[in-house]
Amino acid sequence: MRLSELKGISEKREKDLNKLNIRTAEDLVRCFPRSYLDMTHPVSVADCYHNDVALVACRVMGQPQIAYGRRPFVKVWCDQNGARFSAVWFNAPYVRSQLKAGEEYFFYGRVSNKWGAGAPSMINPSFELQEKNFRLKGIVPVYSLSGGLTQRVMRDAIAQALRLCPPRTVVPPALAQKYALSPLEEAYRAVHRPRSFEEQERAAARIALEEYFILISAFRFIKGDKNDVRTGTYSCTAADVEGFISRFPFAFTDGQRAAVRAVSEDLHSPARMNRLLQGDVGSGKTAVALCAVFMAAKSGRQAAMIAPTEVLAAQNFALAQRYLPEYRVAFLAGSTPAKEKREIKRALAAGEIDVVCGTHAVLQEDVAFADLALCVCDEQQRFGVAQRSALGEKGQGADMLVMSATPIPRTISLIFYGDLDVTEIRDKPRARAETVTAIVSARKYEAMLDYIGAEAEKGNQSYFVCPRIEGDEEGSLISARELYEELSARLPRVRFALLHGKMKEKEKADVMADFKAKKYDCLVSTTVIEVGVDVPDATIMVIYNAERFGLSQLHQLRGRVGRGTKKSYCFLLLGADSEEARARLAAVKNNADGFKIAEIDLEMRGGGDFLGTRQSGHLLGDVERLRYPKSVIFTAKKLADEALAAGDTAPLRAAAMQKYEKLKEVVLN
Repeated sequence: MRLSELKGISEKREKDLNKLNIRTAEDLVRCFPRSYLDMTHPVSVADCYHNDVALVACRVMGQPQIAYGRRPFVKVWCDQNGARFSAVWFNAPYVRSQLKAGEEYFFYGRVSNKWGAGAPSMINPSFELQEKNFRLKGIVPVYSLSGGLTQRVMRDAIAQALRLCPPRTVVPPALAQKYALSPLEEAYRAVHRPRSFEEQERAAARIALEEYFILISAFRFIKGDKNDVRTGTYSCTAADVEGFISRFPFAFTDGQRAAVRAVSEDLHSPARMNRLLQGDVGSGKTAVALCAVFMAAKSGRQAAMIAPTEVLAAQNFALAQRYLPEYRVAFLAGSTPAKEKREIKRALAAGEIDVVCGTHAVLQEDVAFADLALCVCDEQQRFGVAQRSALGEKGQGADMLVMSATPIPRTISLIFYGDLDVTEIRDKPRARAETVTAIVSARKYEAMLDYIGAEAEKGNQSYFVCPRIEGDEEGSLISARELYEELSARLPRVRFALLHGKMKEKEKADVMADFKAKKYDCLVSTTVIEVGVDVPDATIMVIYNAERFGLSQLHQLRGRVGRGTKKSYCFLLLGADSEEARARLAAVKNNADGFKIAEIDLEMRGGGDFLGTRQSGHLLGDVERLRYPKSVIFTAKKLADEALAAGDTAPLRAAAMQKYEKLKEVVLN
C-alpha cells in the first residue's frame, strides 16, 4: 500500500519518510520505536546524572536561536519549576519554527550535566506540546524522525498502517498452536503501543521469532536448492599435505590439524564443500586456508582468495607467493593498472594462473576461470551473506571455504552462516606477547600520551582508533581527522599517519606499507584496520569512545597489537561514562578468549545488533531495535526444522525467498 493513500501523508511527508527507508505502509508497520516514554514519570533535569536519558516537563522561556560554535546549532532556554536549563539541537534548524516561547512541553533526550559546567543541558531532545498531549498516557513510543516529521505524525501514520495492513504470520497454524504463539498482528500492536513494558518485551520476542523463523527457513531452502555436486576431482594426497605443512616455520596446533582434515575430507567427497572456518585472533586460519589452496593447485586446478580490503588481500598474496613458489600466483584489485588487469583476466581464463588473490575485483562479471576448484573468502563477515555465492558461481561446482576472525555466538552463526558447515579453531593463539588491557580515565589521558611519545622514541608503534571519520552532530565523538591534527600538535616529535575508509585503496595500502616499514610511529585510523593488519612492532592500541564498539570488535582491534615478542597494551577510552559502559569494557579487559567475549557481547547487545546491511543498516527491518532473549533464535530454528519436515511449505518458501533477496548486503556489525 502506497504511503500517499494514508490520511495526513502529504508529498512532503512521504519524502521525509522515504529518507527513513520507509516507502510503503507495510514499511511503516515495521518501523519500530527507538525508545519509549513513561509519561507518568517526568523527572528534574537537576537530578539527572551526566548522559542520563530523561523525560522532562518544562516551559520554553524564549524563542530558539541559532548559536555558533564549532558548528551551528539551535539553542533555547527552558524553565522547570524555577530551575533553568538549556536545550540544544545539532543539524536540526527546523526546530526553531516548531518551538514557541511560553509554551509547555515534554522534552525527552540525553542530559549533559557535567560537574562545574554551569546549568545542565539536554542534547537533541525530542519534544511535544503538553496541551496536545492528552492522548499520550502510560507508555508512549518514540520513533526516529527526519525533516519536518513529528512524533505525532509518525504515531498517527503507523496506527493507520496497522489497521489497513496488519502483518500476517507464515508460521503454520499447527506449529503456532503447539508453541502457544500469540497472533503476530497483536504483537505488532503491543510493540507500537504497549500497556506495560512486560507486554512490550513479550511482543518484541514474538516478532523476532517470526523474523528469524523466516530467515533460517530461507537458508534451509537455499542450502537444499544448491547444486552440491562438483565437476572436478582432487588428486592431492595426505602425504602431499603433510609435506606442505612442513613448509611453515611453526608446528600446527591440534585445532589447525583438525581443520585441515575437515577441509581435506570435504574436498575428497562427492559433494561440494561449503564450510566456515572461524577462530580467534592469531589462531592460524590463513595457514589452514593455504593448505586448501595447495590441495587445489597440486591437483592442477585453480583457486581464488578474496579479502574485503586491498591491505589484507596484499598480505594474502605475499603469503601465497611465499608458501606456493612453484605455482603461478596473481594479484587482482581495484588499484591494479588497467593493462595488468586485462592480462590477468586473460591468463585466468586460459588457465595460465593457478591462484589469484584479490578483493571484490575478482567478483566482477568479466573475470572468468578455466577451472576454478576452490574459493576462499577471507574475513567473510565483511562481505554480504549471499555475495559469497558470486565467487562460487565462477566455477562449476566450486568448493567454498569462508573464514572469519570474529568469533560469533552459535545463535548468530545459525543466521549469518545458516547454509554452511562450521569448523572452529578453539586453540589458544600461538605464543604471542602479552597484551595488557586498561580502561583509561580522563585524568590519565595526558599521562598516556606522554607514555606513547616515549615509546615512539624507543621504536615502538601505536594505533589510535576512532569510531568515525568525521565528528558527530552532538560533538560527543572525536573524529579521526580531528584526532590526527590534535595528536600531531600534542606530540610534535612523533610521526603520525592518517588512515580511513574514504581514502582510495592504493592510498590506504601505501599508508599501511609505510607504517609497517616504520616510516610512521603512530597511525590514526577508523576501524579499517580492524582485521588482517599485521605490524609486529605495533605495541599500543588506543580506542576512543570504546563504549560505541561491540565487544567482539574491540577484541579484534586489540588483536592488532601483541603480534611480535614485545609486551603490548590496549587502552580503552570512555566517551560517555556509565555503569553499563564500564561493565561492557570490563568484559573485554578481563577476557582474552574471543568466543567467550562474543557470547558476553550477545548477552549485552541482543541478537539484532549483530546483523546489519551496508545499504540500510538493517537485515530484519527495524527488528534490531527490539530487545529479545537469544533463546528466540533457538526456538525459531526448532520451528523451521518442524515446518520443513512437515511439508506443504509453499507459503513459507515465498516469504523466505523474499527475505533471502535482501541478504546480498548483509554484514556483521
